[in-house]
Amino acid sequence: MDTSPGDPSAGTPSPGRREIKRRQTRVALITAALRLADERGADRVTVDEISAAAEVSPRTFFNYFTTKEDALVGDPLEGCAPPSIGDGPLLDAMLESLAPALDQIQQDRDLWLLRMRVIAANPQLLPLLIAAAASAEQRLAGALAQRGDLPTDHAFPQVVASVANAAVRVAVMRWAKDGDTRPLLHHVREAFAILASI
Repeated sequence: MDTSPGDPSAGTPSPGRREIKRRQTRVALITAALRLADERGADRVTVDEISAAAEVSPRTFFNYFTTKEDALVGDPLEGCAPPSIGDGPLLDAMLESLAPALDQIQQDRDLWLLRMRVIAANPQLLPLLIAAAASAEQRLAGALAQRGDLPTDHAFPQVVASVANAAVRVAVMRWAKDGDTRPLLHHVREAFAILASI
């Protein structure tokens, strides 16, 4: 595995060639699935067609996804490190921990807008989207529990994670509006500022 260092000032290694190739293949499959579903409807797209459009084999497709629906919805934060929430004011620390994921979403803006359009046109995908969001919310609640040295079933991390998830969802919807060129991080910061003012 390539473990060549990244920018020394960043303090974290850059992804190796193998990981970069895996991400490229994953994005190619997601893009192919979403484009085909956008053109025809999710029910009229097969794994074989997605694989062919991404120029990989169906076997490769199943190395990344269990079903075509997983490729269409997926885990919004897949590939991002699990959240670790540092010291300082809670909302600021949460924003800092979410920043890499928000940056990745920003970089993949066109793909996210396409995903949102496909899900809106194919409501049968909504349960998968809700499940993916719930999973991300539970990971955030776990990080909050760890930060506060609280049991994972304590109400505080669960409530905070749920409210933060709602704030991020509203921010993403505002970011996706036509003509809005402000970065996603700006919208999330704005939403968190509203929470802080309550």
